[in-house]
Amino acid sequence: MSRIRSKFELNGRVAIITGSSKGIGESIARGLAESGASVVVSSRNQEAIDKVAEAFRADGLDAHAIACHVGDQQECETLVAQTVKKYGRIDILVNNAAINPYYGALEGSDSAVFDKIMEVNVKAPWLLSNLVLPHMKESGNGSIINISSVEGVNPGFGLGLYSISKSALIMLTKNQAKEWGKYGIRSNVVCPGLIKTKFSEGLWSNEKLVNTYEKMVPLGRIADPDEMAGLVMLLASDASSYMTGGVYSADGGYLIAG
Repeated sequence: MSRIRSKFELNGRVAIITGSSKGIGESIARGLAESGASVVVSSRNQEAIDKVAEAFRADGLDAHAIACHVGDQQECETLVAQTVKKYGRIDILVNNAAINPYYGALEGSDSAVFDKIMEVNVKAPWLLSNLVLPHMKESGNGSIINISSVEGVNPGFGLGLYSISKSALIMLTKNQAKEWGKYGIRSNVVCPGLIKTKFSEGLWSNEKLVNTYEKMVPLGRIADPDEMAGLVMLLASDASSYMTGGVYSADGGYLIAG
């Protein structure tokens, strides 16, 4: 019988993954499902998440699709309530949904854009985490994984508002870990680098920027979404049972590149 390897398994666990209709979120959801978890695939578009859940089930995985605009408190409450109604518990929350509607200088935006970014990138993870807290407290166990960005650690140009929101998400994670550890709940944050997704297409479709990036990072390339899943699978499992409040980069060495 495996003494350590079995700690990586997620059999019997229930996970909510926001923003999981495509890209990093979809890869994370698939990884958790392949490890044995029952996954709730969620995004604003019901048709899109239905397709993802159907593809998962076709591969023998347990998946359920619940639409949710994370910027709407009522929809967040419904997401949690429907998950509990379907599965009876919530063990893992991955706050992945994010937006970046503005690229440019800090002073070039307006308060409406600022509020929108903060509402989705910071307030929604705070709210959803608070909503799952009672269910995790009841079981005496739980893992919250917030998806930030290297931009939340080391700011670049043109992504100032996004960087601010992702930096705030890192501090939210640390405070969750500090306050909720007594309940057996862990909270960690993952900081991806440049990933080839629809979300970041404006960056990786820029040939000059990509050439500069690939020369700078030690691994010399952009990542695929599936390369983000493994770290989340670890943080969701008992293999990381003594890991909380951590900030983990998956960036090809971007943060050490200088």
